[in-house]
Amino acid sequence: MKKNNTKSWAEVKDTVYGKKGTERRDQLDRDFESIKIGLQLRKAREEMNMTQEQLAQIIDKKRSYISRVENEATNLTLKTLYDIVEKGLGGKVKISIEI
Repeated sequence: MKKNNTKSWAEVKDTVYGKKGTERRDQLDRDFESIKIGLQLRKAREEMNMTQEQLAQIIDKKRSYISRVENEATNLTLKTLYDIVEKGLGGKVKISIEI
């Protein structure tokens, strides 16, 4: 009888990137959260039928900056996040901190 060698995503992360609390794993988790923010911003913009150029004009940024935020969301300041969401998209930012 064959064993099931299928691993869950959590097991793969533990094996490849280390357990939570290790530097490499924590960086992976931060990067993943950044990607999620970028995807959420893109989805909200697209649902409003707004182009990157239109959003950029509203918040006084370049279109290429909006593209980087949506694709990477790294080094995004809170001020810019608030500008994009509140000023540009008419939404609200909610941030939670876990300790």
